[in-house]
Parts: sequence; structure tokens; C-alpha cells
Amino acid sequence: MSYLLILLLLLVCMALLDARWKLFLFARPGPAAAVLLLGTVFFLAWDISALAAGIFLHRQSPLMTGVMLGPGLPLEEAFFLLFLCYQTMILFTGAVRLLRLRERLAGGRGPQ
Repeated sequence: MSYLLILLLLLVCMALLDARWKLFLFARPGPAAAVLLLGTVFFLAWDISALAAGIFLHRQSPLMTGVMLGPGLPLEEAFFLLFLCYQTMILFTGAVRLLRLRERLAGGRGPQ
């Protein structure tokens, strides 16, 4: 259960950063939600394929809820993948914003 609570806390932290700077979901909610959904589904499909091929294995842990979405696929994995996709988009949009700001600031200077 601890792992799920940590993941939920991290998702809240990402949402707070997003809300403050309007980087992703708070900038364009519809397209951003679609990207998060598609990314999470893509990585869940990847995990399912890897589980079927015997590449990934699930082991019980007292830190997890024990709720399984499928054979070898714990509930926490879906939240981890959602967090991973959200974090990636926050980092990407934040980096793009910083690079644009840097270009604007550098554009006002003459050659050095």
C-alpha cells in the first residue's frame, strides 16, 4: 500500500507543478489527457507483452496492495506508468519553455 500512496503523492506533486506553471494538463486539458491516456496504455501493452514473454516478473511485496490488473500486473504498475508519462511531459514542456525564454533573452543582446 505504501508504494501506491507514494505514487499518488508524486502525481499530486506533478499536478501542482503543472497547475502553477500551466505546462501540460492545465495548459491544454483535452489533448494532454489524450496523450497521457495513450502513453499509459502503450506502456501497459508493453508490460503485458513483456510479462507474456517472461521478460518481466512480478514478486509479492508488503509495500504493494496485492491488487492485480492481470496476471503479474499489479495495480501500482498502472499508476507508475501514468506518473512516468506525466513526469515526462512536464519535463518536456518545461524544457521547451525554458529554451524559448532563453532564446528571447538572448535575442535582445548584440553579438558578443
